[in-house]
Amino acid sequence: MQATNVVGLIVLRNDSILFEQYREGTGPSTKWINFSVAKSVTSLLYGAALKDGYIQTLHEKVTRYVPELAGSAYDSVSLHDLLQMSSGVAWNEDPRNPQSDLMKLGKMEREQGWSGVAAYLSSLKRAAPPGTKFNYNTVETSLAGLILKNIIRKPLAEYLSEKIWRPFGMHEDANWVKSRSINMENGGCCISATLRDYALLGLFAMNNGTSLDGNQILPATWMQESTTPAKSFKGYGYYWWLGRSGRYFASGAFGQQIEVDPVQKTVIAIQSHWPIAFNNYYLGYMESMIEAMMAALKAKP
Repeated sequence: MQATNVVGLIVLRNDSILFEQYREGTGPSTKWINFSVAKSVTSLLYGAALKDGYIQTLHEKVTRYVPELAGSAYDSVSLHDLLQMSSGVAWNEDPRNPQSDLMKLGKMEREQGWSGVAAYLSSLKRAAPPGTKFNYNTVETSLAGLILKNIIRKPLAEYLSEKIWRPFGMHEDANWVKSRSINMENGGCCISATLRDYALLGLFAMNNGTSLDGNQILPATWMQESTTPAKSFKGYGYYWWLGRSGRYFASGAFGQQIEVDPVQKTVIAIQSHWPIAFNNYYLGYMESMIEAMMAALKAKP
């Protein structure tokens, strides 16, 4: 744990805690920001919206819900494409490059708000047909969050509380950071919650979206669909990364992770504070630690 700056680690099998440990002054009630783990939460909420009838099909077009993008490269992009990071719209996510789209759009958002964001997205060119090329794009996850808010006509945090947090018995309230430009929760980032509640999110997904009293919150096949490899990239589903042997995981910058193994009925949740986001040194240690735990659990009757 020390080698990867892990401050919290919990392992669930079925619905029992096998291991739980905290470091550096954290504890069961400590809320820790999870960065891009929020993308997987947005995916869960899309499943809930389908189950509730707000969405009829993921093949609906983005511009139906965000008319400001009509006439742009987003005209032919579907909700399905957004959830798989395969819009085909040209985008550079590099935060180290001040000329990347991510950094330019951040400045535009600060200076002009949503109108500037919409204008910038509308100016982007097409790099590939929708659904054919994976390209990691946090801003498009925020766009997916905006679309979902427009569809359900309520804040994403309220919908999360209504559909998952309360029905699945989370221990503590969570906080979801809002976007500066449109005063709504950022669909791509930044929910702060306790380690146990991170683990319960993984358990909710592993249980195919059923509440504590047995109600089906998500479509029964939603998690199977969400963790089916995209045609554009075999390592990704609907905002879930896909691992080995049927496992899948939510991953956040600086070492946040929820690893789900439906075969072994196991969930591992991790809170960390890496000095650099998605650093290969720490990623390697994290992967090795998780693989060692999974191997040990597999050997345990």
